Amino acid sequence: MTVVDGVGFRSKRGPILIALMVTTGLVAIEATILATAVPSIVKDLGGFAQFPWLFSIYLLSQAVSVPIYAKLSDTVGRKPIILIGIALFMVGSILCGFAWSMPALIAFRALQGLGAGAVQPMALTIAGDIYTVAERAKTQGYLASVWAVSSVIGPTLGGLFSEFVSWRWIFFVNVPICILAGWMLIRRFHETIEKRHHRIDYPGAILLTVGMSAIILAFLEGGQAWEWVSPESIGAFALGAIALIAFYFVEKRAAEPIIPMWIFSRRLLVTTTLLGLGVGVMLIGLTSYIPTYLEGSIGASPLVSGLALAALTIGWPVSASVSGRLYFRIGFRGTVLIGLTLAVLGTLALTLSASSPSIPLVAVCCFVIGFGFGWVAAPSLIAAQSSVSWSDRGVVTGTSLFARSIGSAVGVAVFGAIANAILAGASGGEHDPTAIVAASGAVFTAVAVCAVLTVTAGLLMPRSRVEDVELVATRE
Repeated sequence: MTVVDGVGFRSKRGPILIALMVTTGLVAIEATILATAVPSIVKDLGGFAQFPWLFSIYLLSQAVSVPIYAKLSDTVGRKPIILIGIALFMVGSILCGFAWSMPALIAFRALQGLGAGAVQPMALTIAGDIYTVAERAKTQGYLASVWAVSSVIGPTLGGLFSEFVSWRWIFFVNVPICILAGWMLIRRFHETIEKRHHRIDYPGAILLTVGMSAIILAFLEGGQAWEWVSPESIGAFALGAIALIAFYFVEKRAAEPIIPMWIFSRRLLVTTTLLGLGVGVMLIGLTSYIPTYLEGSIGASPLVSGLALAALTIGWPVSASVSGRLYFRIGFRGTVLIGLTLAVLGTLALTLSASSPSIPLVAVCCFVIGFGFGWVAAPSLIAAQSSVSWSDRGVVTGTSLFARSIGSAVGVAVFGAIANAILAGASGGEHDPTAIVAASGAVFTAVAVCAVLTVTAGLLMPRSRVEDVELVATRE
């Protein structure tokens, strides 16, 4: 039996890690497989104006559910939550495969997102539970490598299914993976937790869901479905703000709050949350616009542009897996600052070279940025996890991933507004290569600015050693 923080895990860790990698693959492949199938879906179901909701609703339901699942995992255990997530994801995938209209497909994508909201944070939390601080960097690298492989497999499968079989199989293919992941976790992962009565914070969960749904919806649809200054936009932001203010006061009185307010009183947790937010913004800017930049400017094929972008997710697991050697020598803060420096250099190089599109140069910049992300995302998450005991690790992990999701949602809106403003002023619009280069260059500049601002969060991290962080958790 492996014991961590007084919680027993009657399992061998290797098989559990493999199960977590398979589970992570569900969300990782889904993040890239759908984009290549959109033309086929629209041709079959119609609803061209509605198809952006296929992505928006998934991101929305995933983001708002992450902190709720995270808190529940700290009360009832990780295993039931991740199994619920896998089940929801599988049911959502089956329903998506049988969707008869675009509105139905959008609704079923929301169910998929609710499943994904449990899968990703639970995989990272379980890895944090069963591995020591020294070992977590390597396990984070293994989990990140799943995203690297999926960035190539996802678009390839999406294209093959759409062209030779049916777009519906991009959803049906999830079913055997879900069954395999669930079976492996049921068979291999056994946790023993303290049995005690819990009071579920229903008001907090409802207010958080309403508040964040309204805010994210306003950012996602602002400037697209409605004008930024419009009754719909103002109403969504107002509703979100009111619900979140009410959430704050409810959480201060709740016996077992969804997001404990003490998280925001700890410097380490605040800075690591801000780092997650920054990574989310930068990541969505790169993944959303690099393929468009290469395809629209020099006519690169979707496969080639996808491979150039994949360099980002190749560099990430490489650095994440070796970050442990670095943060044990120079601390979490030093490691994060080195990673942020690489991210700044990579984004600046991408910005300065944007006027002369080059596939090899973009790939190199993406690799450098991804390498930097591996020394930011993994060490900051491990630092946050290591500073708390088992009973709070789920909510801390969930808060970090929640911040990353919020960063992506806000980033989509901001970068979209920047690009659309430039394209709207061009005579050829989105079909003008010069306008594409200008719009993409502006987005890359915004990403570089975000990278520089994120350095501030890294500088504000405490100068504590790894041993000091672990000691705080032990005392609690």
